Amino acid sequence: MSEINLSDFIAEAEELLDRLNHGLLDLDRSIKSDSRQDPSVVNDIFRAAHSLKGICGMFGFGEVGEIAHKLEDILDRLRLGKLKLTAYGLDVLFAVTEELRKIISRKAGGEPISPEEIKELKNKLSQMEKAKEEDTGIGLLKQSGISGEILAVLTEYEEHRLVENLKEGMGIYQISADFSLADFDRGLPELQDRLKDVGELITTSASAEPGKENSMTFYLLVGSAQSQEDIEAQLEGHLVTVNLIKPGKQAKAGKSAPAKSKTKTRDPEKAEPSAGDAEGEAEAQGQEETATVRSLSRTVRVDIGRLDELMNIVGELVLSKNVITQLIEKLRNQLGFTELAIDLYKVNRNLERKLQELQQGVLEVRMVPIGQIYDKLRRNVRKLARETGKEVEFIAEGGETELDKLIIEDLADPLMHIIRNSIDHGIEPKKERKKLGKSEQGQILLRAFQRGNHVVIEISDDGAGLDLMRIRKKAAEMGLISPEAEVKQEDLIQILFTPGFSTAEKVSEISGRGVGLDVVKNNIAALSGAIDIESTPGQGAKVIITLPITLAIIQALIVEAGTETFAIPLNAVSSGLSIKPQDIKTIEGREVIEQRERTLPLLRLERFFRLNSKSKTGEEELYVVTVGIAERRLGIVVDRLLGRQDIVIKSVGKVLTGLKGVAGATELGDQRTILVLDVLGLIEEAAASIGSRRMGAGAVNVS
Repeated sequence: MSEINLSDFIAEAEELLDRLNHGLLDLDRSIKSDSRQDPSVVNDIFRAAHSLKGICGMFGFGEVGEIAHKLEDILDRLRLGKLKLTAYGLDVLFAVTEELRKIISRKAGGEPISPEEIKELKNKLSQMEKAKEEDTGIGLLKQSGISGEILAVLTEYEEHRLVENLKEGMGIYQISADFSLADFDRGLPELQDRLKDVGELITTSASAEPGKENSMTFYLLVGSAQSQEDIEAQLEGHLVTVNLIKPGKQAKAGKSAPAKSKTKTRDPEKAEPSAGDAEGEAEAQGQEETATVRSLSRTVRVDIGRLDELMNIVGELVLSKNVITQLIEKLRNQLGFTELAIDLYKVNRNLERKLQELQQGVLEVRMVPIGQIYDKLRRNVRKLARETGKEVEFIAEGGETELDKLIIEDLADPLMHIIRNSIDHGIEPKKERKKLGKSEQGQILLRAFQRGNHVVIEISDDGAGLDLMRIRKKAAEMGLISPEAEVKQEDLIQILFTPGFSTAEKVSEISGRGVGLDVVKNNIAALSGAIDIESTPGQGAKVIITLPITLAIIQALIVEAGTETFAIPLNAVSSGLSIKPQDIKTIEGREVIEQRERTLPLLRLERFFRLNSKSKTGEEELYVVTVGIAERRLGIVVDRLLGRQDIVIKSVGKVLTGLKGVAGATELGDQRTILVLDVLGLIEEAAASIGSRRMGAGAVNVS
């Protein structure tokens, strides 16, 4: 199999498995709430399994195809009512879907799949067949009084759906509609969509009897809890007749009458169209026939690696544009405002605008909704809740919020780790929640929304909240704080991010293995993001993650400190101001200034990196760049502000890896390479030095 074919298969298989998983989650919600299962959901996952079987055969994944074929058989029996879907059966379907995903991943990587694995999955699916549906509904159909003519045209699946509607006490309606031969292919689908809002569309069939000239009659069978009058009112605008053929529990019989039409539909009984009309209609039909050979989809699947290459090229163009800008500036300084210098300036400005459009276009292609990972999180919440014996409702909001594709890929694991902690440590067991007057079912709420140039993700639960006394005790045992020291709540929370820190008394399958929030924090920091925790004892905890929308080309503020030049990502900069040295005050050994009635801690970049300083008189102005992520703020003291510039962040390599306060490097227009500051790292370094003084002499750095 070629590499292109393999990547196509993996992408297609992943989409189909996501459809399966999404449908199973919908079925899980209907089982938990004891509500009516949407037959279209079962149909959709059946089609997904059928398509998966097809592409497995096409691409030579025979072992996976065998499982998909067995899965298709099971889902077919479910949708026909020959099997009853139980909580156990749903567990099996979830497990098999997840195993299929793993097997496809391994198979694509060249790993062999043992026959025992395939056999085990088949056996799991076979266990579902024990939960048979005893009542087939044949007797119910005979007693319904529905004519044999209608029953004779039903497929096995449609007959099953009719039985289900009868069991649920729905009224059964037959809708007859006439369409002209010229426009039935548009009018019929429109009517079918409208009927889906009325109830369940069971079947559609064309009349076997000859209709009016140039027209065709269709009969549509619908199950609905609405009355005939209500249905006729909702179908106003369609030339239809509504007949009640089997009253339901809630439906009321009404006089059958055609609904008044308000649409401009050709009347089948009208005279033949004129020659001009016929010519126009023929031309329109010809255009439609031509259009049908085009693909229905307007999307193209592109490997993210190709987008990375494209973004790298755009980045190199940005650097070249910066060099051109510098050269034009030098030329203008030498020649003044000559015609040549002005023309070059205009051309460069046009190049800059077009490059910004190209850059924005590539960024938009990379942006995807965060809701893509919601189903994966739901599936894991369901699994973890069952393992812990707790009832947990997972609510996810803001799925349309967009982030860079690569950020979302790296975000799934940290989010799952946080949710795992909420289920294991936060949400109490059912009996304990009942004693506390809480609902037995715990709740985890995930919200995503955009705030300026960042995306904020909040994960909150209604559990016990953080046990600060327990955290303090454990921190003292580990020597992180002095037992006698007065420690603020925010400092105790920061201790949770210390490598190896855990309050778990014993190791479980869920958590407590000493690989905790420090890993989450490092993963978020690698995405140039920040993580904070808020907690209210007895009411729950909230984890707040703040991330940049993209990590590609960004704007930066270029500053000078000592003899060096640095870039500060502009999305973290809130303001800049000039101050006199005497404006700086010292509180608890820390330099601060007053800014908008708030105390802003300062960090002198020159001292932080131990740079060679330029000779100063002591009265020269300093510049403070106020930076912040989420609610954390810091004033970075520099010597000069050199302006804004588009930059492309590059890795600093192994030599500078781990250097605090450095996110990477970039190249300026004059071809100098400078360091890009890690704003979050600087904020945490500044906070750590304050926190260590608060916690006592025995404290260690917790960042």
